[in-house]
Amino acid sequence: MIVSRPGGLPAAKGSGLLFALATLACIAGIAASYYFFVHTTTGQYIDESALVEAVEIHGPAGKATTRFLDLLPGISLAIAAVVVLFVTLARRRWKAAGITVASCAVANFATQMLKDWFPDRPFTGVQTLELNSLPSGHTTLAASAAAAVFLVVSPRWRPLAGFLGGTFAVAAGVSTLINQWHRPADVVAAFLVTGAVMLPAGWLVMRSGNRWNVWDGHGEHWASSRLWLGLSVLAGLLSAAVAVYSLIRIAPAGLGIPGAAQEESTTNYFWAGVSLIVITGYLGTVAATWLFGHAARRRS
Repeated sequence: MIVSRPGGLPAAKGSGLLFALATLACIAGIAASYYFFVHTTTGQYIDESALVEAVEIHGPAGKATTRFLDLLPGISLAIAAVVVLFVTLARRRWKAAGITVASCAVANFATQMLKDWFPDRPFTGVQTLELNSLPSGHTTLAASAAAAVFLVVSPRWRPLAGFLGGTFAVAAGVSTLINQWHRPADVVAAFLVTGAVMLPAGWLVMRSGNRWNVWDGHGEHWASSRLWLGLSVLAGLLSAAVAVYSLIRIAPAGLGIPGAAQEESTTNYFWAGVSLIVITGYLGTVAATWLFGHAARRRS
C-alpha cells in the first residue's frame, strides 16, 4: 500500500513494471555486449581497433586523463559520501541512504565478479589480449557514485543530478579508453551493470520514501529544468553523428555514398568507440530521469 500525504497523489501505476523491464533490459544488454564484442570477430575487431587507435589521442590527452583516473576512486567516493551524508542528516532519509550505499557496493562487487566469471576472450582471428577486461571497474565506480547521488536527492534535483552524474561517468569511461585501460564495450557493460543494480534499488527508494519523492514538473525549480535533459539528448545526438561519420569513412566504398571513399582508419574506430560510450551514458541518463519522474508522486 502506498502512503501519501493529504492533498497528494500516489506514485504512477505500473511504475514497478517499468523498473523491472528497465532492469531486464540492462541485463540483456550486458549479455549482448559480451557476446558481440567478445565472442564475434567483428565485435572484437571494432573494440580492439578503438583501443589501438587510442594511442593517437593519448599523447595530448593522456597526462590529464591519467591524473583524472588516478584520482577517480577518491573523487567518486567523496562525492557520493558527502552528498549522501548531507542529504541523510539534513532530510533524515535513512532508508534511502542505506539502500543506496548497499546497492553501490553490490554494483562494484558484481563488476569484479563478472570480470572473473566471464571466460577469457577467445581467439577469433583478431590479435588482442586474451584476458577479459569487461566490465570496467573504474567506470562502474564513477557511475554508481553518480547513481547514488541521483537516488537520494529530491525529484526536483534529479534532472540536474542526472546530467552532471552522467557527464562524470562518461568522462570516466572515455578516460579509460584514452589511456588504453579498457575497450569501449567494457565501459558500456559497466554502465549496464550499474543500471541493473541501481534500478531495483531506486524502486525501493521510491517505495520507502514516497512521502518525499514528490514531482511537481520541470517548471518547479531551475534544477528541474528541461535544459538538463536537452543537453543530454544533444550530447547523444552529436555523438551519434560522429559515430555515423566515422563508420562511413571506414566502411567498404563509403557505403556507396558519393564522395565517401573507404579509407584506412587512423582514429575513426576510436571516435566511434567514444561515441558508443557517450550515447550509452547519456541515453541512460535521459531514461533514468524520465523513469523516476514518471514514478514519483504528484502533488495535487
